[in-house]
Amino acid sequence: MDRSAPVNKAGIAAARWATALVFFVNGVVIASWVPHVPEAKSRLGLGDGTLGLALLGMALGAVAAMPLAGMAMRRLGSRAVTAVSGFLYCATFPLPVLAPDVVTLVLGLVLFGAATGSMDVAMNGQAVAVERFRRRPIMSSFHALYSLGGLIGAACAGVVLSAGATPWQHGIGVPVAMALLLVPALRRMLPASADATVDGANFAWPSGVLIGLGMVAFCSFLAEGAMVDWSAVYMRDSLGTDAGTAAYGFAAYSLTMTAGRFVGDRLVAALGPSILLAAGGALVAAGLGLGLALHHPAAAILAFGAVGFGLSNVVPVVFSAAGRAHGSSPGTGIAAVATLGYLGLLAGPPVIGLAAEIATLPGALGLVALLGLAIAGASRLLRG
Repeated sequence: MDRSAPVNKAGIAAARWATALVFFVNGVVIASWVPHVPEAKSRLGLGDGTLGLALLGMALGAVAAMPLAGMAMRRLGSRAVTAVSGFLYCATFPLPVLAPDVVTLVLGLVLFGAATGSMDVAMNGQAVAVERFRRRPIMSSFHALYSLGGLIGAACAGVVLSAGATPWQHGIGVPVAMALLLVPALRRMLPASADATVDGANFAWPSGVLIGLGMVAFCSFLAEGAMVDWSAVYMRDSLGTDAGTAAYGFAAYSLTMTAGRFVGDRLVAALGPSILLAAGGALVAAGLGLGLALHHPAAAILAFGAVGFGLSNVVPVVFSAAGRAHGSSPGTGIAAVATLGYLGLLAGPPVIGLAAEIATLPGALGLVALLGLAIAGASRLLRG
């Protein structure tokens, strides 16, 4: 499709599946990096503190690149920005995987993070355009493919690396395979005429509604980061489980997150985004609060599952609303909200860690329950 190509029914259907494939690729690549984190720590002789600071480079790169991606989308459309950032995403994946020293690791993570953030904004912009033409909620299905890609990418990485593949083989094989999947997908995405604009300023301060949506994304990303970083630690250190049982908590969270996104579009259509957001936040607060109070491994696993399902559609619903916000282009709206959301990932590890030092880890995870209440309270932003 060229920039001026008309958008017809067949093109919209093809663009939907093409965009879903892009989300899947994004999930596979990011999950494929996770098994290399402990390998990089061991190979480079890094302590926990040094590794934590190095990993912040990825989030910092993403936060810096997102507003730029939003401005580029305004002029070029989401397909062009998805193409450039998608191939850069694949090309930069080997940099942290194969880094020979800590400086190269940090630089590689910053570049990888910048590509990640740009692709995140662009592919969500394309998803908003497809959803607008379809005239029905479909954003959650795209994020479901991202979650499915994450599960498949992590599982395949575990199998391949356990079978004896070297970091070089995995670090080159994954991006090459995913780049090949991007080629047919990019050809079928909606053209620039679907969402690019040529008038107005490239940059504008986000409106109050976008800031509100961004704070909801901030709460959701912070809660998601807490599950990734601390769920297994809580199971082992606070509940005294073994390593295998400790993994079940995050597994429950991941599975319910994926399942919730697969049914999310139907829930949005049936309940509306405001009610769904309120119900999701309430489920996070009630489920996690009860699980922490019971202080039992089975209760914790169920609680983390409740958090996954409750958070599953927060980001899709908020990004969809940001892309349709009055007074801004889809690119700048999504970029503003996504940037605030990623700041939650930056704040999450130190906030939970500091709170755990002051009030124990169960008390710190109680903050996630409070975030659920905040998300439920902010649901009024989506009324109408």
